[in-house]
Amino acid sequence: MGNCCRRPPARCAHASSSDSAKPSNKSSFSAFQSELSFSGSLKSFNYSDLKTTTRNFRDILGEGGFGCVYKGWLEVNMSTSTKPGSGIAVAIKKLKLESFQGHKEWLAEVFYLGQLRHENLVKLIGYCSESNNRLLVYEFMPRGCLENHLFRRGVQPISWTTRMSIAIGVARGISFLHNLDTHVIYRDLKASNILLDSDFNAKLSDFGLARDGPTGDNTHISTRVVGTQGYAAPEYVATGHLTTKSDVYSFGVVLLELLSGKRVMDEDKLGFEETLVDWARPFLNDIRGVLRIMDTRLGGQYPKKAVQGAAALAFQCLHTDPKYRPLMKDVLATLEQLHNSKDTRTPPKTPPRAPPERPDHRRRRH
Repeated sequence: MGNCCRRPPARCAHASSSDSAKPSNKSSFSAFQSELSFSGSLKSFNYSDLKTTTRNFRDILGEGGFGCVYKGWLEVNMSTSTKPGSGIAVAIKKLKLESFQGHKEWLAEVFYLGQLRHENLVKLIGYCSESNNRLLVYEFMPRGCLENHLFRRGVQPISWTTRMSIAIGVARGISFLHNLDTHVIYRDLKASNILLDSDFNAKLSDFGLARDGPTGDNTHISTRVVGTQGYAAPEYVATGHLTTKSDVYSFGVVLLELLSGKRVMDEDKLGFEETLVDWARPFLNDIRGVLRIMDTRLGGQYPKKAVQGAAALAFQCLHTDPKYRPLMKDVLATLEQLHNSKDTRTPPKTPPRAPPERPDHRRRRH
């Protein structure tokens, strides 16, 4: 597994050319577009070096709407590429040459990840902007994306404890973005954008759709609807009004996927209108009913109180009225409390009972 999932999920309508990820009161985005002026903390790589270290772009890790992601290698000091198989592994994302909107998303990723550093955001090491070639170089995430671990057949199911740790990591990343001086709306939270390191620590990737949030007396920003079907908040889809509560809704969807092990949209039933949210919502606030939505691959190995608490939290995040959704910092606090509570530890496995002994009715010989 690598930094990207193999198949790009269906997206909502893309933004118009005027809907780029424009920072509101940071330095000029137009200057950034022309000069990459905020990439000082990033390394600039040569296209030929990146081509060599990916074996002529053959070591593919996955594919998305942006383009393909390849495995490459850098020297230990991260300054230059090296021959495949030596040094430190990295993930190299290559923009499709024909993608105009992808170029805007590429710029947004360099802008945001070039400035922001957090343990739950994937680290952007550098970029390549040579002729028409646009590439990004990231830290390599050996366990790939959450989507593969939840939905790919034949993959060992992740435990309840690991799922809760992943949810907390994602919540920390989003809470960090929302609590910046000029808060950032991630806008594309989904299982395929959550990457996992070797210890299953979660990191947010793909900042191409990120936007600065409203400032001053503004309650929202207005934009064309972008994102992935099923994850986008209903009011955002209906009106194009974007707030931090849009991310909270998307987090509720991811939390529901962690609980149920089911996709938000069942791609095997095209035309089937009921989403995972529609199906699960009636059970989320039902103490007994919530167990009906749980991933059967967990084999019942989860603390019921923690499940009920996480389901109730998902229910709040998925409220149709954004005013009643919690703040991300409160979501994080609730998850940490559930995870650390002594009453919510995973129960030990019950050993299988031996079958009852059957009396021997055969006639004994004396």
